[in-house]
Amino acid sequence: MTEQSLKNRISDAMKDAMRAKDKARLGAIRLMLADLKKVEINERIEVDDARVVTILDKMVKQRRDSIQQYEAAERQELADREQAEIEVIQEFLPKALDEDELRSIVDEAINNSGAASMQDMGKVMGLVKPQVTGRADMGQVSALVKSRLG
Repeated sequence: MTEQSLKNRISDAMKDAMRAKDKARLGAIRLMLADLKKVEINERIEVDDARVVTILDKMVKQRRDSIQQYEAAERQELADREQAEIEVIQEFLPKALDEDELRSIVDEAINNSGAASMQDMGKVMGLVKPQVTGRADMGQVSALVKSRLG
């Protein structure tokens, strides 16, 4: 038997949340499925696991931005709700990279691309991004690349 697709796992998690009457989790899962469906309809495609990870990663980034804005506006209850959604979304993303793993991926990309200065950052990011999508914050990755090249 083949491993279940990520989209199907999310659908099954929605059914489990409905049975458990977990409204917060159910809401977050419905948001994920709505974003997936929107992409499928707009682009007339069936999303694969790689695309699902990209979409979920974008959702996490949007929620992190919202948390910063809510905290600046002193709306902690809204920031907490966004954080809870992030935790649900991250259950379906690949295991996050730790600092050492991320450093080694960046260093390998720098060596493979022959990058020597900040002008080569695009080449390095082009090699790093496919390896870390959904597993690391791209802002953190970008800062690490800049520090290594700078």
